[in-house]
Amino acid sequence: MGEDGNTSTFNISYTNFFLVGFPGLHERRPLLVLPLTFLYVTIISANGLVIHTVVGQRNLHQPMYMLIALLLAVNICAATAVMPKMLEGFVHYANPISLHGCLAQMFFIYFTLLLDYNLLLAMALDRYMAICHPLRYTDLMTSRLLGMLAILALTRSLGVAVPLVVLTSRAQFCRTAVIRHFTCEYIALLSIACGDLTFNNRLGLAMRLVTVTFDLALLGTSYTRIIYVAFRISSGKARAKALHTCGSHFLVILTIYLSGLSTSIVFRVTKTVSQDVQNLLSAIYLLLPGALNPVIYGVRTREIQEHVEKMLCGKESAQEVREKPKRLQNRRVDGKLPG
Repeated sequence: MGEDGNTSTFNISYTNFFLVGFPGLHERRPLLVLPLTFLYVTIISANGLVIHTVVGQRNLHQPMYMLIALLLAVNICAATAVMPKMLEGFVHYANPISLHGCLAQMFFIYFTLLLDYNLLLAMALDRYMAICHPLRYTDLMTSRLLGMLAILALTRSLGVAVPLVVLTSRAQFCRTAVIRHFTCEYIALLSIACGDLTFNNRLGLAMRLVTVTFDLALLGTSYTRIIYVAFRISSGKARAKALHTCGSHFLVILTIYLSGLSTSIVFRVTKTVSQDVQNLLSAIYLLLPGALNPVIYGVRTREIQEHVEKMLCGKESAQEVREKPKRLQNRRVDGKLPG
């Protein structure tokens, strides 16, 4: 018997687990299937609609809109990494998953979360160039730079997600085969691991703090400069547009970072929080951005909103209304319409 009284500490390491999310709900768990399915379909549809709008409209093939489309595509991937297995767990009380499947799910969760952070940094850079250096914007924000930013985002995300997965794979899971969570999060897996986990806990916390602190410092510096320059713009209309666009990005930043930070603080500081509350907080920070981001960008970004309204309602956009007399005049000049 091990020193901690666990006979399996040195004899077994589980390689198959059972995910049991929201264990306190018991027989009411299947009632969550329908609303969560609706939420998943809504996330896929709303994000897909905005992505389709950006890709399908040539006048939206600009760095800012392409970065928005990439962020929403990551939202779809993040929801897909979590929701199918989560829904399966609400149908069956004990949701089986292998260690390799668990590690794969954990990788995609943190990889997509880190991609969100990195794309927000790229958006901040784009807005900084557009507002602080407007005359050089088209020369600076080229497709080549966008490609480099995408590669950097992927590399940086892999550089954090892969070590977390590798470190977790080397742990021994001897306490139990039941994970009291709906998904394979890093903290959930460590809770059933045995042995000295001091290094794992410190590394996971350090990587998260360094990443979040560094990103928030860059975002804060960038948007402080952007707001300062925006208020110095002489044209009230241009100033209002610049602040409105930055406001949309700022709302998305708050949604992603505050939900993630609040969850980490509760998990690590408050020991009296029930497992169901912890699961609820995890669901919020994993799914809330995917649900809110397309609404924020679809409603607050006028160009996207107009094209979405036209697609859904057949309504002409304001830009098309303004350009219509010009097109008619050109057709008259070409002899295609009577004067």
